[in-house]
Amino acid sequence: MSQRLNFMQQSPEFFKKLMEYSNAEKGSSIEEKIIHLVHIRASQMNGCGFCLDMHVKQAKIHGETELRLYHLSVWRESTLFSPRERAALAWTEVLTKLPEHGVSDEVYDRVRSQLSEKEISDLTYTVMSINAWNRLNIAFKTVPGSSDAAFGLTKAGLS
Repeated sequence: MSQRLNFMQQSPEFFKKLMEYSNAEKGSSIEEKIIHLVHIRASQMNGCGFCLDMHVKQAKIHGETELRLYHLSVWRESTLFSPRERAALAWTEVLTKLPEHGVSDEVYDRVRSQLSEKEISDLTYTVMSINAWNRLNIAFKTVPGSSDAAFGLTKAGLS
């Protein structure tokens, strides 16, 4: 598989702005561990190999356990995720695959029971960000692992 085009080179202004947007997550009310889970789960759902590869490696570098990474696609059945993480994953899923009639009050209320309004807002921006990256990398067939050296992901010990 080869990449169709390099969107970073073709649209450097947009790439720079999307990077700035994504980097704002570092100041988010949502903890890094949950942000990694959100990035991975949305990438799984969207079938984005590049982002899934990248975010699994980032999560591993930041201390995420392999077993939790393996369980992420079945988080509802797994006992490894906290109620707060489950709320974030539910919100990620509903916003990644929007239902025909929008987000139900039931889902919102369930998420709201675990996250503050500020946290839900910040989490929504995180979900928007990873979905944008997924769409770019899927559209242009970015090769998984192709940016490991540039992003310091070789230290994950996964190849």
